[in-house]
Amino acid sequence: MTLMGLTDPLTSALGLLSTMVRAGVIAPMRPDKYLRIASAMSRENMAVTSGFAAAAARCPDRAGLVDELGILTWRQIDRRADALAAALQALPEGQPEVIGLMARNHRGFVDALIAANRIGADVLLLNTSFAGPALAEVVAREGEGRTLAVIYDEEFTESVDRALADRPETARIVAWSDTAGEHPTVEDMITAHDGQEPARSLTKSRVILLTSGTTGTPKGASHSGGDPSVLKAILDRTPWRAEQSVVVAAPMFHAWGFSQLAFAASMACTIITRRKFDPEATLDLVDRHRATGLCVVPVMFDRIMDLPDEVLDRYSGRSLRFAAASGSRMRPDVVVSFMDRFGDIIYNNYNATEAGMIATATPRDLRAAPDTAGRPADGTQIRILDADMQEVPAGEVGSIYVRNSTQFDGYTSGKTKKFHEGFMSSGDVGYLDGEGRLFVVGRDDEMIVSGGENVYPIEVEKTLAAHDDVAEATVLGVDDEKFGQRLEAFVVLRPGVAATADDLKVYVRENLANYKVPRAITVLDELPRSITGKISRKDLQDRIENG
Repeated sequence: MTLMGLTDPLTSALGLLSTMVRAGVIAPMRPDKYLRIASAMSRENMAVTSGFAAAAARCPDRAGLVDELGILTWRQIDRRADALAAALQALPEGQPEVIGLMARNHRGFVDALIAANRIGADVLLLNTSFAGPALAEVVAREGEGRTLAVIYDEEFTESVDRALADRPETARIVAWSDTAGEHPTVEDMITAHDGQEPARSLTKSRVILLTSGTTGTPKGASHSGGDPSVLKAILDRTPWRAEQSVVVAAPMFHAWGFSQLAFAASMACTIITRRKFDPEATLDLVDRHRATGLCVVPVMFDRIMDLPDEVLDRYSGRSLRFAAASGSRMRPDVVVSFMDRFGDIIYNNYNATEAGMIATATPRDLRAAPDTAGRPADGTQIRILDADMQEVPAGEVGSIYVRNSTQFDGYTSGKTKKFHEGFMSSGDVGYLDGEGRLFVVGRDDEMIVSGGENVYPIEVEKTLAAHDDVAEATVLGVDDEKFGQRLEAFVVLRPGVAATADDLKVYVRENLANYKVPRAITVLDELPRSITGKISRKDLQDRIENG
């Protein structure tokens, strides 16, 4: 073994130690407290929720979670998780092997997540916008041949009832309820088993995150735990600090929101959240709790900056050190206007359910190029490959392939992503500029071939959005007998303007090739979106097909 081979692990360990000291993860504490933290994490099988147990050992009386019901300390969170875990083991149907969790951001979500981990059950995070048929398909697939329990908010009762019509034996537990119902609630079960501890499982719990499902039923991607190097990569790029307050507005069932929840717990940061996103209420939470971090999906920046100036002027946001986003493309104009008002604090993260963190754009990157996805995270390599799997030069578009230590365990169906020489396809196309910044052009299945010419929607969308009268735009490919596909655009105009579809077509023609001009442009009051802020292309396709 070479000297370099001997020193690299030591250098990596010292680098991680230095980063953790700087972020306050490692702080002056008695040795016995560190032993308790290590013991707590070991009992959790070092799973993705082990940070909650570590926080309870580190600062038990510090506020751990703040929601609409009040404050829970880390000690209370830990005790509640034990009680719920014991209750799940005592269910008449038997201990569940899979727990479907369909809940918004509140303590019941956190209780269920940790409790499932403590009994070794897999957690299936369900999109709160699922309709009955889609929910039924996912639950049937992920729960096949295994004992299942579903924990859900009362408002989703109808969808859950439809999904479980063929599984009447499934245990149903209500996580959030405003009325008395027939099924037990998380709070009831915690109260009934308060002070009890579950029989700890030797099986390592997995969290099953669902892909976005833009081209079909979402696939389940399982994750059983992370790599310590990921902690360093995040802390070196984004200014998290231990034992501070963070507002998590992104939906916790989504890969991004879930990762921010788990990371905040690992940092013993007070997690401040509310069930439903409200732009002004979010700014109020930041100021009232002097939060140093804000975790959102990009459309939440849009909604905040849509507030009237007189409302925005009520909030300073001066305590914020970072506002981190992921999940969809950010509007460059919103990035600039948000940072002009609240400071250079936006960190744009390019992640994938299957690959974890891929790249991060710092405020400096975003000032230089507001639409960049950033630079590769430490420990991550990015290649832009052509159809022949050859790397392309800077500035040239190709398929994005990544290699890192945060890749998923595989789809629960047994399938996996496409790989090439250890690099996994992200499913996106894009390019690297001369500075090493990544730009995502779109999904590889979104490329439109019109009259033999390749068109990436994002290029046309950016051009439309650059028009003074356009607030947002999205472009789709529609089947066409003559050209194979034609382009159709949907736009949202700024208040008080009167641009017509013909005006916008002329503008695109003046800036792009003729074959990139949409055949039709429809003006909408707003673009349909999922709860995570992604534009629902399926809804727009349905609109086109239905005339």
